[in-house]
Amino acid sequence: MDIQKTYEKYINVFEEFKDKLKNNESEKLSNYRKKAFEIFQKLGIPDNKNENYRNAGIADILNKDYEFTIDSRGAVVNLNEFFKCEVENLDTHVVLLSNGEYYKDNEPITDLNEGVIICGLQEAKAKYPEIIEKYYNQYPSEIEDGFVALNTMFAQDGVFIYVPDNIEVNKTIQLVNLTHGFGNKNIFKRNLFVLGKNSKLSLVICDHTLNMSNNFVVDITESYVGENSQLDYHTIQNEPNKSGVINSHFINLEKYSRCNSFVISLHCGILRNNVFAKLAGENSEANLYGLNLTDKDQRVDNFTLIDHVVPNCMSNELYKGILDEHAQGSFLGRILVRKNAQKTEAYQTNNNLCLTPQTKMRTRPQLEIYADDVKCSHGATVGQLGQDALMYLRQRGIDAREAKLMLMFAFANDVLLKVNIPPLRERIANLLDSRLRGEFSFCDHCLLNCKSRS
Repeated sequence: MDIQKTYEKYINVFEEFKDKLKNNESEKLSNYRKKAFEIFQKLGIPDNKNENYRNAGIADILNKDYEFTIDSRGAVVNLNEFFKCEVENLDTHVVLLSNGEYYKDNEPITDLNEGVIICGLQEAKAKYPEIIEKYYNQYPSEIEDGFVALNTMFAQDGVFIYVPDNIEVNKTIQLVNLTHGFGNKNIFKRNLFVLGKNSKLSLVICDHTLNMSNNFVVDITESYVGENSQLDYHTIQNEPNKSGVINSHFINLEKYSRCNSFVISLHCGILRNNVFAKLAGENSEANLYGLNLTDKDQRVDNFTLIDHVVPNCMSNELYKGILDEHAQGSFLGRILVRKNAQKTEAYQTNNNLCLTPQTKMRTRPQLEIYADDVKCSHGATVGQLGQDALMYLRQRGIDAREAKLMLMFAFANDVLLKVNIPPLRERIANLLDSRLRGEFSFCDHCLLNCKSRS
C-alpha cells in the first residue's frame, strides 16, 4: 500500500466513523477532530517532499496494510501477570496500556499524593471535562503536521495524569505500552500530563511488543508544566525490527518551570521522534537529551523544535547516535528565538558515530534568531572512532574489540550521566553495554520473553 492509498483509507474511515469517534465527547473536543480532519485533507501524509520528514523513511512504514479499528482492542488476559519490571530498586507506580488503551484492570495505586489523578484519557473526558477542555490539544493545535492531525482525528484513549498545585508526586510513574495480538495493527494513542504550580512529576515510559507483527503506532503526548514546576520525562524505546513508530511530545513551560526530557532509542524498525518545547513563561528551562543505537536496516529520525517565546529562558539540547551495519539516522533540530525573547540562552549539539561505511547519518542543526541580545550556539559531528584513542588503549594491553566498546560507551555516557534516577541510569547503561556487544536481550527478566525478537 502506497502513501496515497493510505491517505485515502484514513479519509474514508474517518468519514464513516466520525460520529462514533465522538463517544460522548464535548462539542469542543469533537471540533478538534473536525479541524484536524480538515488539516489532514490539506497536508496529507508527510513524505520525502516534506522538508521536516525528508529523511524519515515514511514510505517504508506505509508499504504494508495495517488493520485499523475504532473498537476496543483490550487484552483478554491479565497483563499484570505478564509485565514485571526488572530494573532493580526502581520504585515506581506502574500503569499499563493495552494496544493504546488504558488497561482496565490496572492494579490500583493506593498511596498516591492527595489530589493526584491517574486514569485513562477516555475516562478523564467524562470525569474531569473542565481540565481536559482547558489543556487538551492546546499546543499541538499550533503545529500543522499531517501525523499530528491524524492522531487528533483518531486517538480515543491513553493516560491522563494531573498533579495539583504544591504537590511533588512521591514516586516515579512508570507507563508501560504493551502491544499484543495478531495482525498488523494501526494504533493511535494520546497522553495528557498536567502539572500545577510548584509541583513535580517524574515519568518513565517503556515500550514492549509481545509479538512479531508489523505495527504502525502514531502517538502524541502533551505535557503542561505549571509555574515553578518540574517534569522529568524518560522514554525507553525497545521495539522489534518490523515496527513503525511516529512519536510526538509537546511540552509547554510556564515561568520558572523546567523539563528534562530523555529519548533513549535502543532498538527499533523505523522510528520518528518529534519533540516540541515551548518556553512560554520567563525563566523557564528545557533540557532535551537523546541517544539512539541502530544496526541492521534500522532507522531513527529525530526532530526537535525549541520555541523561545519570552525573555530570560534557557534551553540545552544534546542528541547522540551510534549507527552500525546498514542503519540510517537523521537529526533536524531547530531553535526559534522570537523577537521579544531577549536574554535567551540556547545550546544545541548533535554528535554521531558511524561504525561502517554503509551507514548513513544526516544532521541539520538550525538556529532562527529574531532577538539581538542572546547567547546561542549549535553544532553537529558525524564521524568514526578516533584512531589515536584506539591506539592509546591498545598500547595499554586492551584488545581491539574491547577498546572500541570502551570508546563507544564513553561517547554515549554524556547522555546517560544526565539521567537523574540512579537505578534507571544503571539499567540503561547495562542495556547499552549489551547492545554494543551484540548481546542485547531487552529486559532479561521480563516475562514477555522479548529475547526471541529479531
